Amino acid sequence: MRIHIILHASFEKPGAIETWANKSGHVLSATHTYRGEQLPALSEIDFLIIMGGPQSALKLDKYPYLRDEIALTKMAIDQKKIVLGICLGAQIIGESLGAKTEHSPNKEIGVFPIQLSDDGTNDFIFGKLPTTFDVMHWHNDMPGVPADAVILASSEGCPRQVIRYKERVYGLQCHMEMTNELIRKMTEHCAEDLKPGKYIQDGEKMLAVNMSEINEKLFIILDQLTSFIAK
Repeated sequence: MRIHIILHASFEKPGAIETWANKSGHVLSATHTYRGEQLPALSEIDFLIIMGGPQSALKLDKYPYLRDEIALTKMAIDQKKIVLGICLGAQIIGESLGAKTEHSPNKEIGVFPIQLSDDGTNDFIFGKLPTTFDVMHWHNDMPGVPADAVILASSEGCPRQVIRYKERVYGLQCHMEMTNELIRKMTEHCAEDLKPGKYIQDGEKMLAVNMSEINEKLFIILDQLTSFIAK
């Protein structure tokens, strides 16, 4: 399978997604839009993954290349490609379907649990996971939800953690792809985010978490998503 990843920062890399793709024998390519790289043709993509980043979908005038990503995402959805958005990427999916990004009720940074809704426990993908499980968070905003989308999971700090936009289109406000090394880079590049708060952990506590357990759950999600290609 040809998987293309859109990246928004040098320190927010695919992490466990790359590990999974290599083990599964998929072809992985990437575009760094923040560097001015051009997006590929959809004919070259089976599975589009839009990563997180320090940009905000609430500030499209400041980051005009996000508009191109929104347009590409809408075309990918219309062509029934598999699409996964993570953090900012989830917000871009929402924008592509006409649902505006909003501020999250709480800023979340650190490892906290999410809880599946009834729809989540019955979902083709997330029904394979526990009802409650830990994930990594690093966000201020949350994705918009079109009328036909379904919220599959929430957390105490944010009501929109996992959204099923379409059968093949999912958004994760949370992070399951981060490794301990990527968390370390985040704490270095985004140290100003680590101000005390109800849902903000310090770097030492985050780095003490075994991210491999969270990554394993992501592998289940990715395996389920790629099974759509046979449909």
